[in-house]
Amino acid sequence: MLAVIGILHPPYLFLSCSCAKSNIGLDLYLHSLCPCLFIATSLGVNTYFLCNMISRTLLLFVVFMVTNSVALMDKQTYIIHVDKTKIKASVHSQDNTKTWFKSVIDFISEASFEEEEIAPQLLYVYETSLFGFAAQLSNKQLGYLNQVDGFLSAIPDELLTLHTTYSPHFLGLQNGRGLWSASNLASNVIIGVLDTGIWPEHISFRDTGLSKVPSRWKGACEAGTNFSTSNCNRKLVGARVFLQGYEKFAGRINETLDYRSARDAQGHGTHTASTAAGNMVSNASVFALAGGSASGMRYTSRIAAYKVCWRLGCANSDILAAIDQAVADGVDVLSLSLGGIARPYYNDSIAIASFGATQHGVFVSCSAGNSGPSTSTVGNVAPWIMTVGASYTDRSFPTQVKLGNGQVFKGSSLYKGKQTNQLPLVYGNFSKAQRTAQYCTKGSLDPKFVKGKIVACERGINSRTGKGEEVKMAGGAGMILLNSENQGEELFADPHLLPATSLGSSASKTIRSYIRSAKAPTASISFLGTTYGDPAPVMAAFSSRGPSAVGPDVIKPDVTAPGVNILAAWPPTTSPSMLKSDKRSVLFNIVSGTSMSCPHVSGIAALIKSVHKDWSPAAIKSALMTTASTSNNKGAPIADNGSNSSSFAEPFAFGSGHVNPERASDPGLVYDIATKDYLSYLCSLKYTSSQIALLSKGNFKCAKNSGRQAGDLNYPSFAVLFGTSALNASVTYKRVVTNVGNATSSYAVKVEEPKGVSVMVEPRNMSFRKIGEKLSYKVTFVSYGKTAVTGSSSFGSLTWVSGKYAARSPIAVTWQ
Repeated sequence: MLAVIGILHPPYLFLSCSCAKSNIGLDLYLHSLCPCLFIATSLGVNTYFLCNMISRTLLLFVVFMVTNSVALMDKQTYIIHVDKTKIKASVHSQDNTKTWFKSVIDFISEASFEEEEIAPQLLYVYETSLFGFAAQLSNKQLGYLNQVDGFLSAIPDELLTLHTTYSPHFLGLQNGRGLWSASNLASNVIIGVLDTGIWPEHISFRDTGLSKVPSRWKGACEAGTNFSTSNCNRKLVGARVFLQGYEKFAGRINETLDYRSARDAQGHGTHTASTAAGNMVSNASVFALAGGSASGMRYTSRIAAYKVCWRLGCANSDILAAIDQAVADGVDVLSLSLGGIARPYYNDSIAIASFGATQHGVFVSCSAGNSGPSTSTVGNVAPWIMTVGASYTDRSFPTQVKLGNGQVFKGSSLYKGKQTNQLPLVYGNFSKAQRTAQYCTKGSLDPKFVKGKIVACERGINSRTGKGEEVKMAGGAGMILLNSENQGEELFADPHLLPATSLGSSASKTIRSYIRSAKAPTASISFLGTTYGDPAPVMAAFSSRGPSAVGPDVIKPDVTAPGVNILAAWPPTTSPSMLKSDKRSVLFNIVSGTSMSCPHVSGIAALIKSVHKDWSPAAIKSALMTTASTSNNKGAPIADNGSNSSSFAEPFAFGSGHVNPERASDPGLVYDIATKDYLSYLCSLKYTSSQIALLSKGNFKCAKNSGRQAGDLNYPSFAVLFGTSALNASVTYKRVVTNVGNATSSYAVKVEEPKGVSVMVEPRNMSFRKIGEKLSYKVTFVSYGKTAVTGSSSFGSLTWVSGKYAARSPIAVTWQ
């Protein structure tokens, strides 16, 4: 590419030409200027003078580029390791390390001044996991490192292939293989997303390379504020708005704060839609963190956006209307990252509407809620809904907090900037009798008290980034977010406006004590970028827990999926922190919540539906549950950040475990459930005919004296309830499994008994002779332990094993 810019000649034209030509020699470059010469000629410019000017300019430009190219080719980035024990002790402190490394670069620069035209450049300083620095050096400059005290080695930097950002990779999805093979991705699956709308111009929703919209699609692209029918395409096939119910609550939507259309002003809907089905976008990141290729779980799926949520919330009436319309439009999967407290199914709008969707073959995935780690907080608990908890991936954004007494703690943050100096550390307003100061709420901080200091703030009341905004406005130099004991070791990575980090409860407890006891407490915060390889998954403390408050006979949530620090698409007009004072614009943002884990499962369900087009929603759900993993990437049990009694997660935290997409595509066995089975389950709950009619639409009657128990629902897990004094009490449940693996196969049962309970399975072996064959078995649970404490639980599992197949069902026994 040749750019000729700013050639002036009577009649004083400013020409800016860009002329490309491949594989041409220097003597032919002028011929590549023909478009520029044509324009000049047509405007009456002296082309001979212009060409001579171009020739001289070009010759100087080429000589300059060749000279500098040779110098640049000799330079390379190296990671230099230094023996910390071999350098002066005075350098070891955090304040002096970077200065010392700079002095090394200065020494090399001065020593090579006469030999090198380009000075060495310091890129990074490493102080925690390793000791050294990264710098760009020439071969000659590299030799001077041998004169530096403590020099160990210089390793050339390597350009690695970027991995996805990041959860598809963590979940085992690989380009061109398995569920991400070309043949599987080619089929048409439409995911309906009920949320805050969508930003249609985002690169994640472009339709490049997609075939025409399926003829079965009946949806529409509704015009509204800053949204026209042309905003939809072959990727975003539909966009509708549901606001009548909301406006009855809140009045007419303020169009200076939100769009009265499917356009997203909050970011939530754009994020969830791209997580489920956003295009594969290379070089995605936020503040140069989490770099890689961002991708939805099924990135070739079509998306239909249904805007049901606004600044104050989502009206049930709007949600019902949206689900109803989405099913009529022809979606295959519904993704709902919203909800409330658990209610009886007949009084739960989402349960009612999703039951109808399931009847029409639509898979419904919902978030479990963010009210953990308290028990019985899980929402969206109807057995026909896939209820998804949230967990960590192995990627983190670590920080280091160093106290004046030398103690060091690991935190997390998306702040991208320099580390702080060792600064005074304060907590609350000792000069102001305002209790909310410890939470750093609006107007609570005294500028005289916090100016130039790092402020410790308790989580709660206002947003985490909002606390940082208050600290910054009061003149604070940094912020440390403190977790309570109930918030556990949760570490959120947030896009703070100032140097800030979150810390877990144990570190937070130590810091509170340090501030109270030290005469002049100080702290510093350093930011360590993006790291991989942490033990994962780990259950998020905020992820809502079971047992279900309205249906304890079904284990909820069903599974867990990545939901912490998830990078996905974001509207460029919405700041990453959602704060008005934040003027930053990003195309991708990192957010946490079960709102983020839900669309992961929605996208994975779409992948499985592509492979098994004839499977029911219950069969897909069964496949996801029975193949879920209970171990982390290190082979140890999945841990739980919200558990005080045990470091390991239990079924009331993660259900059947962490989703495993590739295994779910070939589960061997499935537990299928028909509409009449769900309705019979409602009969076993003693629902009245009018209550059942809310879901059945009045065309179902409970069988008399059927003897059916709630636990007989053909669910892929077992929830068993006993009385606290039920010594030797027993209960027997029936299950039916369908063979979807090898045509001829034999399965043997493997049982891990819950503490205080014996488990007997009959038969213990099953032999199938064809695909689609159904066989039944019975499980008897006997409570033999001493009198149990009310509300206590124990856990086990039942697994059918045949060669590579292992269909596992968790068992949760609760004493009521």
